[in-house]
Amino acid sequence: MTQDPVIIPDRSHFRTAMILAIVADALQILVFPLFIEGAVSPVDDLLDLGIGAVLAYLLGWHWEFLPSFFAKLVPGVDLVPFWTLSVANVYRKSRKLPVTIEATHEEPARTEPRSS
Repeated sequence: MTQDPVIIPDRSHFRTAMILAIVADALQILVFPLFIEGAVSPVDDLLDLGIGAVLAYLLGWHWEFLPSFFAKLVPGVDLVPFWTLSVANVYRKSRKLPVTIEATHEEPARTEPRSS
C-alpha cells in the first residue's frame, strides 16, 4: 500500500494554521468554565467547526482533523490540545521525504586467464 505524499501549499499557510490551532486549544483550556459542557456547549461546537473548516481550507483535508473534532465533543477532553497535535502531525507527514535505496551492483573483478 503506497501513501500519497502530503503537500502543504505554502509555509505561511502552515504557520497560520499552527497559530490558529494553538489559539483554539488555549481558549478551550484557559477559558475552561465556558466550554465545560463538552458536546452540549454550542460555543465550543462552533469554535471546533470553525477551526476545522479553516484548517481544512489552509492545509487541505487530512484525516488527522477528524479525530480531533470528535475528541473535542467528549467532556473533559478539551484539556488535550488536539488541534495543535493534528496540525503538527500534518506538518510532520509533509516533511517526510520518500527514501529511495539504490542498490549498487558491483561486477566481480575480471581476471585474465593465466598463461603457463
